[in-house]
Amino acid sequence: MKTDFTKLFINGEWTDGNSDSTINNRNPYDGADLGTIKAASKKDLDHAYQSAQKAQEEWANELPQVKREVMEKAVRIVEENQEMIIDWLIKESGSTYMKAAGEVKVSILSMKEAATYPYRMEGKILPSQVPGKENRVYREPLGVVGIISPWNFPFHLAVRSIATALATGNGVVVKPATHTPVTGGLLFASIFEEAGLPKGLLNVVVGRGSEIGDDIVTHPIPRLISFTGSTEVGRRIGELAGKNLKKTALELGGNNVFIVLDDADIDQAVESALFGKFYHQGQICMSINRIMVHKDIHDKFVDAFVSRVKELNTGNPAEKATHIGPLIDEDQAERILKDIDASKEQGAEVILGGDAKDNLLSPTVMTGVTNDMPIAKNEIFGPVAAIIAFDDDEEAVRLANEHPYGLSGAVHSSSIERGTNFAHRVQTGMIHVNDESVNDEPHMPFGGEKDSGLGRFNGEWALEEFTTVKWIGVQHKRRDYGPFIEKR
Repeated sequence: MKTDFTKLFINGEWTDGNSDSTINNRNPYDGADLGTIKAASKKDLDHAYQSAQKAQEEWANELPQVKREVMEKAVRIVEENQEMIIDWLIKESGSTYMKAAGEVKVSILSMKEAATYPYRMEGKILPSQVPGKENRVYREPLGVVGIISPWNFPFHLAVRSIATALATGNGVVVKPATHTPVTGGLLFASIFEEAGLPKGLLNVVVGRGSEIGDDIVTHPIPRLISFTGSTEVGRRIGELAGKNLKKTALELGGNNVFIVLDDADIDQAVESALFGKFYHQGQICMSINRIMVHKDIHDKFVDAFVSRVKELNTGNPAEKATHIGPLIDEDQAERILKDIDASKEQGAEVILGGDAKDNLLSPTVMTGVTNDMPIAKNEIFGPVAAIIAFDDDEEAVRLANEHPYGLSGAVHSSSIERGTNFAHRVQTGMIHVNDESVNDEPHMPFGGEKDSGLGRFNGEWALEEFTTVKWIGVQHKRRDYGPFIEKR
């Protein structure tokens, strides 16, 4: 595999972009220079889409064992280069070693699931209401898929779409986030190039949103746009795609609740909350945003939780003992600090942390939070735990559903049935009983409700998103069209 990533990958060639601008790739922890990339222009984007379309026509008809062999070889390449990929995730996205290793592991599982798709392109033969007719339904690739990958889990959230699209017979153009051009895009160009993927099927364009952001959606070639990111940007993509009658798979923001009922095992809930809140500095769409605790156990939970948060190590993500690394940039830290201050003015109390050095924000715990405070209303995307007390189950359900997001969540109770019944009442695409909110399994439907997105990733649900179906009616004997064609 390559180790130097400073060029785009279009039509099987590593090339400079034609834009006048450049992308300066830097380590978010220490600012170290990771390389400069000459950005893609609209001309480059068009070349990428044209290349994908041309290559896809043959790939769509390729034998399933050939597609599977490419996917399986790509898996082996990732397995053999895990430490190099982990190193890139640490230095490019600010991932701790623990997070980066976990991200590569789940990415491998997603790729293995995708390797099964060529043999799961199932069709159906259905009866007809017309005499002598047979109805056949075929599952086919869409054609070309445009993928816009995020910076927080760049490797995994890119590959779950890239691998799915390729395995189902599509061509691909990827635009990674400018913070993570390597781990969100260029690494895959090298992986699949080495795996023997035909030239032109996978293209990676590193460019600024202001220059090619709209065009990757509105270009006439792609039939599906897969995007993971903020709800604000997702709305824009949805509008542009809708105007051009394109499909979208959108995994957007979350305001995920972690609910501790009065009969919960407090120690178990604390451990779950610790992981679900602070894993990757809370920069995960599924991260816990609001910790809601029944008033009768609130103080016990807070004391136990704060005690555990104090044990977390903050600092250089390259050190294996580090739990909390940097936010992706200083703007994120400043945004979160503003929400903390505004919430304090409304009555919330910071009982731990609340300070930052550059973009390294200390793990923070706030109590006295209410659902209308900025730290509860807004997606935090950082290492701040906002704890809300509630009186009873009815209030907890109301508070959980009050905001317009519905991605993930969790509920803790010593009664599995009570916890499950409560989970049914929370308006969210995913929720977990006696666990935390950050879960992703490659065979389970991943996606949200309300402002958290459209569609589902993973397993059979991804097959629905990245393919289409065609009805072919077969008339086996001459059809009688009745009086319409009677001879006069």
